[in-house]
Amino acid sequence: MSKLIVDARGRSCPEPVVMTKKAMDNNSDSVLEVLVDTEVALENISRLAKGRGYLSEINKNDEEYIILLKK
Repeated sequence: MSKLIVDARGRSCPEPVVMTKKAMDNNSDSVLEVLVDTEVALENISRLAKGRGYLSEINKNDEEYIILLKK
């Protein structure tokens, strides 16, 4: 299973969600690693992932969040 990194740091909503949704649509069998730097983006991407049946694991690294999404 391959891993795809979506770097949405420094982007304002809804761009991180749009970038994540596009990665989900184009890489359904990949593990997605989404990098964000706001809690709003974290919450919105977590909601999107849950609605699409993804398991999410969230790690905080200084001022960033790393969201691992797996089907």
